[in-house]
Amino acid sequence: MSAIGSQLLETPERRALRGAVAALGARFGSAYYLARARAHEPAEELWSEAGKAGYLGVNLPAEYGGGGGGIGDLAIVLEELGTAGCPLLLLIVSPAICGTVIARYGTEEQKRHWLPGLADGSRRMAFGITEPDAGSNSHRISTVARRDGVDWLLTGRKVFVSGIDHCDAVLFVARTEDARTGRLKPALFVVPRDTPGFEYRPIAMELVAPERQFQVFLDDVRLPADALVGDEDAGLLQLFAGLNAERIMTAAFSLGLARQALGKAVEYARTRTVWSTPIGAHQGLAHPLAQCAVEIELARLMTQKAALLYDAGEDAAAGEAANMAKYAAGEAAARTVDQAVQTLGGNGLTQEYGLAALLAATRVGRVAPVSREMVLNYVAQHTLGLPRSY
Repeated sequence: MSAIGSQLLETPERRALRGAVAALGARFGSAYYLARARAHEPAEELWSEAGKAGYLGVNLPAEYGGGGGGIGDLAIVLEELGTAGCPLLLLIVSPAICGTVIARYGTEEQKRHWLPGLADGSRRMAFGITEPDAGSNSHRISTVARRDGVDWLLTGRKVFVSGIDHCDAVLFVARTEDARTGRLKPALFVVPRDTPGFEYRPIAMELVAPERQFQVFLDDVRLPADALVGDEDAGLLQLFAGLNAERIMTAAFSLGLARQALGKAVEYARTRTVWSTPIGAHQGLAHPLAQCAVEIELARLMTQKAALLYDAGEDAAAGEAANMAKYAAGEAAARTVDQAVQTLGGNGLTQEYGLAALLAATRVGRVAPVSREMVLNYVAQHTLGLPRSY
């Protein structure tokens, strides 16, 4: 973003945040991040420093140790760390989804218990919604919470839950039965990792990331009444407070990958000389890279719009914008990384440049937390008013 554009679109505080996080990310860089990822170890040093600096909880309420900002601030943190080569996936989950839901709907005790730790990074929380047989259809979630006296019993399965092995608890989406209608409706429960009946196993992935993916088995997991976050009758309202934040943060994740890849490709094209001129002088490479820059900037603007609407409490408009931002950023990242690899040729596939690892990472923005096809279904139905296709 140009200096003039940045001054108009972002406050001085956000420009300062962007610069400070970029400097922190540069101290670690992609070599550090990829070494941790390939060793299946968390980026603990970076996470700890970001927490101490207040970056992890910049979106959380100040009275519980956060920065008092919004999801737009946290999106800046993830985007700049990703640009520096350190796209921390757990930022999407712990402070964005879980922290936001607890801050909005949790009891005073839940807020005091969880938010300070989520803000400074000393505690982490994973998020479990996807199921083996439900996929993108959250209405088919079969994990059920039923009352047993004053307690809850939670039973079901989840897949693709990020980073459980380094989290203190998981915020699970389950369904409770409406006593009046007998229908199941979504509800949110915090489950500490060491709760009896809670089992998790790693899923073998080709994704190069410090956070591993897990499948979860919940077998009559007994929870106290205060494990429920929010009102059991609020349903989708509470759930989408977290899911819209997730889409905005996933867009920021993709933007960081795209900017990282474009920066490496441009530097290479500017300095790599074949025959008599740098390869970047040839339109066959210059134009595709320029197109990537345009698409990244368009996706950034949509992400800023989505964050602005979300932080203003315009939930319906934020949902539409968050889906569009997630789609645009995911597409821009995939095309940019592909073009960056092509620009570097064989070097694009070496570990030295770190671009090949981004090929799989960019798929995250296309398939999660909702596939690009489901985003297009949403836009067709809700934005264009076309008949529902699914």
